Amino acid sequence: MNLTQEIRIMSKIGIIMGSKSDLPVMQDAIDILKQFNIDVEVDIVSAHRTPEKLFDYGKNAHTRGFSVIIAGAGGAAHLPGMIASLTPLPVIGVPVKSSNSIDGWDSVLSILQMPGGVPVATVALNGAKNAGILAAQIIGSSDTKVMDKIIAYKEDLKISVIESAKALK
Repeated sequence: MNLTQEIRIMSKIGIIMGSKSDLPVMQDAIDILKQFNIDVEVDIVSAHRTPEKLFDYGKNAHTRGFSVIIAGAGGAAHLPGMIASLTPLPVIGVPVKSSNSIDGWDSVLSILQMPGGVPVATVALNGAKNAGILAAQIIGSSDTKVMDKIIAYKEDLKISVIESAKALK
């Protein structure tokens, strides 16, 4: 390996969703984490249709090298909360506006209103990109390579806004 070749970050993020129809939303989390060079493992884990898989995933995620789990779900959106009840890892919930959703509000409230002791960090409706960024920031708190990527990303955001403001004049 030469010095210009980038070293892969050793942390891994688990990205799960209730069904394949959630993938277009969850792809934003996958893309941003790949941009930060963080490994992701993507799976479909339905809280209602595959409860055994859900329990196995939640109970064993920390032994499989995951640092954070991002869970997206629409409708009743039990997936993030159920995973959070089973794992010691931080869970970030992404409410997904789905075809069986009440304009997304059922998903938002199902993920947001967790009981004391079972936290789920919740991002905006269809906010998978922010879930990916938050997961990277969690990892970055103990990994300087990831922190450097977050700092550069935020600097790029600032430059983009400044350039857009200049273009208005």
